[in-house]
Amino acid sequence: MYEYIMLFVLLVLLLLIALSIKIVPQWERAVVLRLGRFIGIRGPGLFFIIPILDRIAYRIDLRVNATDFKAEKTITKDTVPVDVDAVLFWKVLDPERAALEVVNYSQAISWASQTALREVIGKSELAEILEGRQKLDVELKKVISSRTEQWGVHVDSVEIRDVVIPQGLQNAMSMQAQAERERQARVILGESERLIADKFREAATIYDKNSEAMHLRAMNMLYEGLKAKENSVIILVPASVLDTMALGGVMGTVSLSSAVSTRSNMEDARRKTQDEVEGT
Repeated sequence: MYEYIMLFVLLVLLLLIALSIKIVPQWERAVVLRLGRFIGIRGPGLFFIIPILDRIAYRIDLRVNATDFKAEKTITKDTVPVDVDAVLFWKVLDPERAALEVVNYSQAISWASQTALREVIGKSELAEILEGRQKLDVELKKVISSRTEQWGVHVDSVEIRDVVIPQGLQNAMSMQAQAERERQARVILGESERLIADKFREAATIYDKNSEAMHLRAMNMLYEGLKAKENSVIILVPASVLDTMALGGVMGTVSLSSAVSTRSNMEDARRKTQDEVEGT
């Protein structure tokens, strides 16, 4: 009988020892309570508790967490309804406060982030939201951090992923952007015309003071016109132009006679061949 009692006691002791051994991974911390009172944070690695008296209330992950949140149909400062999606990167720095100060710190962070997003949108105009996302990210991080620091949670960053505006407003903004681009194009074209006119005025002043330069320019223009024509053409040049070029006092007629002659010979040969065929 005594042997059975000792065996029972030994089994109980082994069971208590097994229950007292706890292991926590590197990225976790264990919140230990003794008779309902907080006694400390344990981990990582191996540690012991007193069975029945002690228990692990929470296992808190210390790695960086990502929480996505959104604000739907939120009115901006200039009364435009927008849908904004964002993501929050955060981690627990103080496991004790995260366990004791809030019931569910993960859900609390999500709600606090959504509320802060709506608050920031309500203070900003649509143009600021679309163009200054980095500024809004910094402001959101500041607002959310002020609420989560009391829970032992640190906010690493906040990033706005998408901003959706009504379709009608998108069309209006597209038309506005197109009109702005057309306006800029017309301004650039007008500026180019003004610069060209200035250059022509400068060139006219130079040619007026230097007749030889004017003659060379006229001859170059005539040469370029003749060179650009591949077919048989006749270019009529006013006699006044030739006078200024010192090439003659009558109307100048420039003809590509060789091309015309070649074409005429080919036409005669074609007709002669056709007559011989018809005669046979």
